[in-house]
Amino acid sequence: MAKEIIVETSARHIHLSQADLEVLFGKGAELTVKKELSQPGQYACVERVTIVGPKKELAGVSILGPVRPNTQVEISLTDARSIGVAAPIRESGDTKGSAGCKIVGPCGEVEISEGVIVAKRHLHITPEDAEKFGVCDKQTIKVKITSDQRTTILDDVVVRVSDKFATAMHIDTDESNAACAGSVGEIID
Repeated sequence: MAKEIIVETSARHIHLSQADLEVLFGKGAELTVKKELSQPGQYACVERVTIVGPKKELAGVSILGPVRPNTQVEISLTDARSIGVAAPIRESGDTKGSAGCKIVGPCGEVEISEGVIVAKRHLHITPEDAEKFGVCDKQTIKVKITSDQRTTILDDVVVRVSDKFATAMHIDTDESNAACAGSVGEIID
């Protein structure tokens, strides 16, 4: 049985805390849904920010909602190098000791001392699909992405099992471009 999964490219984005949202967009600010994402309850917002590092800035960075307890910036390694920060590759939420940056919005700016990461490639998967594919939470797997130009096998894909997820693998723009990624991958190990 083929263990096919959807592979999605997760471009640079930010998750904001309510406190930081209000500094950047004004007291009482709320996020405005632009587009629902594949993961239930997650969405891209109309609002955008600028991420500023020591070397340069990234303008028009997407905010993903809803708000979170802590602000977190997810960029690619290419982005990190271009703005001059040493962003570690980590699972989402694992920001302790990570890079910092300045975040600029229309009403103010926030300096975070940590929270800038490169998201580790991962597979969101429902418990039912995890059982069907023989994988478990926190396991690392290999996924083969087949394309006409550059078939690629990505190792160290972290499995994240939850009944709150829709089954889909997330890779960053560097990984997607390197693999000429389409929309389907296959769990091979």
